[in-house]
Amino acid sequence: MPLPAPSSPPCRSEVVAALRAAGCVFAEDEAALLTGAARDEAALRALVARRVAGLPLEQVLGWAEFHGRRVAVDPGVFVPRRRTEFLVERAAALGAPGDVVVDLCCGTGAVGAAVLGALGDAELHAADIDPAAVRCARRNLAPLGGLVHEGDLYAALPARLRGRVGVLVVNAPYVPTAELGLLPPEARDHEPPVALDGGADGLDVQRRVTAGAGAWLAPGGVLLIETSRRQAPETAAAFTAHGLTATTAVCEDRDATVVAGTRGRHPGVRRATRPRR
Repeated sequence: MPLPAPSSPPCRSEVVAALRAAGCVFAEDEAALLTGAARDEAALRALVARRVAGLPLEQVLGWAEFHGRRVAVDPGVFVPRRRTEFLVERAAALGAPGDVVVDLCCGTGAVGAAVLGALGDAELHAADIDPAAVRCARRNLAPLGGLVHEGDLYAALPARLRGRVGVLVVNAPYVPTAELGLLPPEARDHEPPVALDGGADGLDVQRRVTAGAGAWLAPGGVLLIETSRRQAPETAAAFTAHGLTATTAVCEDRDATVVAGTRGRHPGVRRATRPRR
């Protein structure tokens, strides 16, 4: 349902009706955000048209709210999910000020930025294989002093980080290839497949991450990976297969699951604060 012809500025109820007709569950909330973001009537009509066409709200607005901060989201870049805030909380609980923090498969860089904010003091690096994500992450992380690298997982990272990473946080794609078609249209049509497709069982990228983590983690450093509850046993098994002691944490409210692991130390034990490098 498009907005009425531009004979007069659209009222809030018209925007709500257009969004609801397009299937937006939270039409009232979205109408408020779109109206607040539009500088004039023409801009509002353009924003509503993009949302009605199926673009994710965050890509239409150009930002997402994540862990108490506003994160820039460019068109075609993976939108950070609220469930992933649990990954940040686990990283903050297991990391320490002064750590080297690496956000692999960083997308917008939202996770790395939030972990940095939670720890208060860290050396932040992020990496992604998608050039659009790298450009977006640099917008978000450069003002925080974070460095963003382009490339395939660890191949993107500076060699000087080997053996120094205190917190390695990863939201790798974990949707099985055969289930991509079951995702909401916002995701499957407007987010890059490389950020969604985890291979036959959804765990291809996770296995590569766990296989290489030992060379990059500092003594007592922790690897944290978001996964699903169904896949968590296999995720944890990949940790164990590569010498990492793993524990699984679940947040019922956000339907979020995180596996964390260290080499030679239980990941529930917080390490002592280290001086900044």
